[in-house]
Amino acid sequence: MDSADALRLFELDNNVVPLSTSDEKVYCYDGQLQRDQLDKRPWRTDPRYYRKVEISSIALVKMVMHARSGGDIEVMGLMLGKVVGQTMVVLDAFALPVEGTETRVNAHHESYEYMVQYLEQCQAAGREEPVIGWYHSHPGYGCWLSGIDVETQMLNQKFQEPFLAVVIDPKRTMSAGKVDLGAFRSFPEGHTAAKSQETDSDGFQSVPLNKIEDFGVHADKYYPLEVGYFKSSLDQRLMERLWRKHWVTTLSQSPLITNGEFTTLKMLELAEKINIFSKDAKRNVSSGQIIRESDAIAEEVSQGYASNMIKRRLFGGT
Repeated sequence: MDSADALRLFELDNNVVPLSTSDEKVYCYDGQLQRDQLDKRPWRTDPRYYRKVEISSIALVKMVMHARSGGDIEVMGLMLGKVVGQTMVVLDAFALPVEGTETRVNAHHESYEYMVQYLEQCQAAGREEPVIGWYHSHPGYGCWLSGIDVETQMLNQKFQEPFLAVVIDPKRTMSAGKVDLGAFRSFPEGHTAAKSQETDSDGFQSVPLNKIEDFGVHADKYYPLEVGYFKSSLDQRLMERLWRKHWVTTLSQSPLITNGEFTTLKMLELAEKINIFSKDAKRNVSSGQIIRESDAIAEEVSQGYASNMIKRRLFGGT
């Protein structure tokens, strides 16, 4: 499998939809139209006004590459775009030089300077799209907002509406072969969200035990948006150049080898959850969660094995 075939498979797995010629006008930014939409401030009367986010393939690959480069450390960046009705559209993204730890990312003075310079250069080059949100990585523990993330998002929405939060899990992306990404917006202060209404019954998050409490405590302070991906004919050449770098550095590697340690940790985590459930079924661990996590691990290992077998047949490797 070469990089071109891998790119087509990536687009198929993540349902990247090609835009028609008429739809490519999404890349045309009309400042006055945006101001007219935002002057109405519809999010004040409907906290869940924005229900969907569309992300360009260019922005998607740039965010995945950045998240992957961070390893076990959280990384952070910003997204440029606009709104179209109740949909937030991400057209581009850029990384921020931030200092991160395994649990949080902090933007410092140098990061703000870099951000201002980047935006000034974009405007000088004729790019008028404003910052529409921020993204950061959760290496190995799923796509959701921690308490710190919720506070950051609420602050951004208070002063920079409309604003979006995107979370990427690079380890699960590599393990599953499909981008693990979530998009969220927080509710305003004082908003009371019914748990039954804000929890997606079809959604599934395998959250490590040391983060389950943080996950549960803040789950009703934000809501997820439906996520879609698109590309235009003009994206193709740039996408191919970006992809070649991404393919060589990450996706051409064997997931069984690169994610061996991560898979082992997930197995140990699952064993601990089974032990907790057997002793106290009232804890934050359910039988359904255990079954789904075990199924997910088995599926990821199976996909990794299948990928290795295909490469052996194509390249005659070991």
